Amino acid sequence: MDWSKWIRQTHRWLSIIFTATVAANFITMAFGQPPAWVVYSPLVPLFLLLFSGLYMFVLPYISRGRSVQRANG
Repeated sequence: MDWSKWIRQTHRWLSIIFTATVAANFITMAFGQPPAWVVYSPLVPLFLLLFSGLYMFVLPYISRGRSVQRANG
């Protein structure tokens, strides 16, 4: 598996983890004030999703620039 596919697969799994932590957050809020670690637990996968999502967003522009350089050079 190449680097891009690995990032994409990791992004998918992180989105599942993020959704589960947000759901757990809402479930614990139904029973009163949740502990701080439950409230802040979605932030870790969210930041990782940010970085992997930005990488996948920029990837087409990087590859397009490389193909233009090959054609010109």
